[in-house]
Amino acid sequence: MEAFLVSTGIVALAEIGDKTQLLAFTLAAKFRKPVPIVLGILAATIANHALAGALGAWLTSLLAPETLRWILGLSFIGMAAWMLIPDKLDGDEARLAKYGVFGTTLIAFFLAEMGDKTQVATVALAAQYQAFLFVVAGTTLGMLIANVPAVFLGDRIAHKMPVRLVHAIAAGIFAVLGAATLLGAGRGWGAGLF
Repeated sequence: MEAFLVSTGIVALAEIGDKTQLLAFTLAAKFRKPVPIVLGILAATIANHALAGALGAWLTSLLAPETLRWILGLSFIGMAAWMLIPDKLDGDEARLAKYGVFGTTLIAFFLAEMGDKTQVATVALAAQYQAFLFVVAGTTLGMLIANVPAVFLGDRIAHKMPVRLVHAIAAGIFAVLGAATLLGAGRGWGAGLF
């Protein structure tokens, strides 16, 4: 359950002001059809984060626990620094209207998530917790928590969100996870990762 809750919280915070949230605002303004947009976000996130979670689980089978601990700890600290860099939306990701609302959202979100903060976080969390389903479910829920309001409320909430503060909080959480991992916290968790 911890894997689910941590994954949900981290991704929900990390997603505030992220390029996929900006994409959600753009798609909502362009199409004004929230249900197919939300369904496209859900489908794209499940596919993308399942691949990321599988990669994280696979890495745990390849690397020695001590090596993995260092990689994960440094990755979490790297994510903390990355959280402090603002995202910008690539104009090409919002130009897929020929595929309909659902198809455009599915393709644009899947592509926007490739190599994104939340995808990298999903890889690291899946490796950390060795709980593929809980991590993927949590990161998917975190994406929906951040993006569904963006779709339904659009510009009414975009300018009222304290993005820098939210990113600083998420960066702090990643830094604490990284430091704790490097210091050996979690020994004996799950299947004995550490």
